[in-house]
Amino acid sequence: MARQDLAQSIMRRKPIDDIEEENKHSGLHRSLGLWQLTAIGVGGIIGVGIFSLAGLVAHGSGGEPGVGPAVLVSFLIAGLASAAAALSYAEFAGMIPRAGSAYTYGYVALGEVIGWFIGWDLLLEYIAIVAVVAIGISGYFDAFLSGIGVHMPAWMTATPDEGTGGIINLPAILVCLLVTWILSRGTKTFGRFELIAVAIKVVLILFIIGLGVFYINAHNYDPFMPSGFGPVVAGSATVFFAVFGYDAMSTAAEEATDGKKHMPKAIILSLVIAMVLYVAATLVLTGMQHYTEIDPKAGFASAFNSVGLATIATVISVFAVLSILTVMLTFLLGVTRVWFSMSRDGLLPGWFSKTDRNGTPQRVTWIAGAGAAVLAGILPIKAVADLTNIGILAAFVVVCVSVIVFRYKKPDAPRTFRLPLMPLVPAFGVFASLFLMFQLHWETWLRFVIWLVVGLIIYFTYGRKHSLMNPDSPRHEEIVEMHRPLT
Repeated sequence: MARQDLAQSIMRRKPIDDIEEENKHSGLHRSLGLWQLTAIGVGGIIGVGIFSLAGLVAHGSGGEPGVGPAVLVSFLIAGLASAAAALSYAEFAGMIPRAGSAYTYGYVALGEVIGWFIGWDLLLEYIAIVAVVAIGISGYFDAFLSGIGVHMPAWMTATPDEGTGGIINLPAILVCLLVTWILSRGTKTFGRFELIAVAIKVVLILFIIGLGVFYINAHNYDPFMPSGFGPVVAGSATVFFAVFGYDAMSTAAEEATDGKKHMPKAIILSLVIAMVLYVAATLVLTGMQHYTEIDPKAGFASAFNSVGLATIATVISVFAVLSILTVMLTFLLGVTRVWFSMSRDGLLPGWFSKTDRNGTPQRVTWIAGAGAAVLAGILPIKAVADLTNIGILAAFVVVCVSVIVFRYKKPDAPRTFRLPLMPLVPAFGVFASLFLMFQLHWETWLRFVIWLVVGLIIYFTYGRKHSLMNPDSPRHEEIVEMHRPLT
């Protein structure tokens, strides 16, 4: 009987009706329209993928061979896998416009313990993503200063394992704290900043593509796939980091003016815009400079320097810093909203779900920002990028499975968007995500498993007992209060 009760408790599902009531009492402010949501999605997708990871995978690093111009294929493979998941996210986002994204979708469709695992997973992955991007910004900031004749000491611009005499990546730490401060000012302020910054980013990338086309040397495309197809597929697992920003955007669903209508459109729009720009940008990057000579930390600055356009390289470095900031903002927003949602559900202490007068969960915002700063200061970019990718791929598996299960369990639930070719599209998303996960190094898997084991301990010692879905929880009365009619 005890085992049966345990199984029932960890597989309990959150009803959609409860979500509708929670949205009315969330404390979050609804201020994001379709184009602001799309900007957040584009802001989360485009950034370090173009400005850092494209050069890193093309050139090769850490003993892994460079894939050369075939980095384009790596992006296409990652984009195809991401598209299947994006359609699954779009269906859920139009049906359940709630903070929490994959955590919430898993909780509703597959049960509490699955929701917990994916939420716990996202807390680490989103923080790690912010750290990766901060490291990328640090590389471009260093390139900018070098371009104007200023050279920062090696000890403060790199981590010890990079072999350059580094001790700590101080610029990466500072930029994490800056982004945390911006997000702490409130969603409305953040939304305006994101819209302006993403517009600047898109203009910058179009400028890079438009100018770079005139400096393409076709000989740089030979050989197109210098290391064979295997490293190209492995590279797709690394650049996958660059094609999933829309999932963090979906965590802002409760702050959308019309989440059910706008979230699906924003998810699809943001991925389409990003992939078109990625394809063009990678062709220009590997055409301007031979892949063996690309700087893996500041690819485009390196490419323009190689053709004698040092001034343009400096300008790119300046605007790359600004444009990559939007990625950090999107994912820092994501981690705080997942954390907020798990706390509101009782799986983490309610202290974390308190909001200020601007509707911002300040406590988790600053904790997450500080965590990202620590990771950015001490770890190399590839180790952190792979750690984020395995977590997001796991989230994609859960969302794709969830959309299949929910379509058959709740076929009549109102949906503003229905993904096509059910269940083939989400099934492909599951297969593709698992395939990419198994391309990652065993050390990445070890870190991931350790984090999940820690999460399992926390869930069984705290989360399961305090969940609002547990009738014996000290916070269960909150559910009753939400459904009690106003008098």
